[in-house]
Amino acid sequence: MKNELSIAFIGGGNMAAALASGLAGKVCAAGNIHVIDINEDAHAAWQARGMTTATAPGDALARCRVWVFAVKPQNMKDVVASTRQWLQDDTLVVSVAAGIRADTLAAWLGTPEAPFGRLVRCMPNTPALVGEGMTGLAALDGVDQADRDLAARLLSSVGQVVWVDDDAALDAVTALSGSGPAYVFLFLEALVAGGVKVGLTADQARQLALGTLAGATRLAAESPEPLSVLRERVTSKGGTTAAALDAFGAAGFTRIVEDAMAAAASRSRALAEEFGK
Repeated sequence: MKNELSIAFIGGGNMAAALASGLAGKVCAAGNIHVIDINEDAHAAWQARGMTTATAPGDALARCRVWVFAVKPQNMKDVVASTRQWLQDDTLVVSVAAGIRADTLAAWLGTPEAPFGRLVRCMPNTPALVGEGMTGLAALDGVDQADRDLAARLLSSVGQVVWVDDDAALDAVTALSGSGPAYVFLFLEALVAGGVKVGLTADQARQLALGTLAGATRLAAESPEPLSVLRERVTSKGGTTAAALDAFGAAGFTRIVEDAMAAAASRSRALAEEFGK
C-alpha cells in the first residue's frame, strides 16, 4: 500500500463511494482520500471512514496526485472550471463521467489550444458497487505508462479493467458493459416471468434464474472452450434446449441484441456531442 498517494473524488455519488471503498486501505490510506460533494448531509458517512470532505474545491485539491471526476455529465463543464486553478502539471485526471469525451475534458481542463494531456477516461458499470465491475479505459497521449498502471490499479480495486484505444471504442464499451447490466437484469426478469408462466413460484423462479446465470457465467469464464461449444454441450438434438434455442432464433434474438447495442453506442456518441458543447 502506498500511503503517500492522495486521491480526490470530485463528486461523491454511488460510483465514487464504490471506488473509495475499494481503494481505502489497499491503494492508499483512507485519510489520503478527499471527497468534494455539494451535499453536506453526505459528508458524515465519508468522514466516518476516515476521509476528508468539502462542499467545494479548495487548496486540498492541489495536494492530491489523482483527481477522479464522478459528477453528472450535464454538470461537468462547470465543475471542471471550478477546479482548474488547483490543477498541477503532475495531476492524473481520471473521469468516470459518462458522455464526456476525453478530448473535450482535456480542453476544459486546459485550453482548446493547449489541452491538459494527463487524462484517463473510464467507463465503469454498476457491478462495481459490489466489487465485480467491468471498466473500459482509454488514455490520452500525455499519460505515461506509470500513470496508466496507476489508473488501472485504481479501477481494478472494484473489478476488472480493459484498455481500449480511444473514445470511439469507449462508445462500444458503453454499449456492451456499461449498459450491459440492464440487459442482464431484463433477461433475468424474463426468465423469472417465464418460470412463473410454466408453473414455478416467483421465489423459486428467481432463485433458479440467478443461480443459473451465475453458474453459467462462471463456467464460461473458467472454461477454455469457446462459448459456442459450451452452448452446444447443453443442446441435445431434438431436446428441450434445442426447442428453446429454435424459439430464440425465430424471434431474431442475436439481431435484437446487436440492434440494441448499436442503439446504445449511437446514443453514447450523440450524448458526447450534446455535453461537449
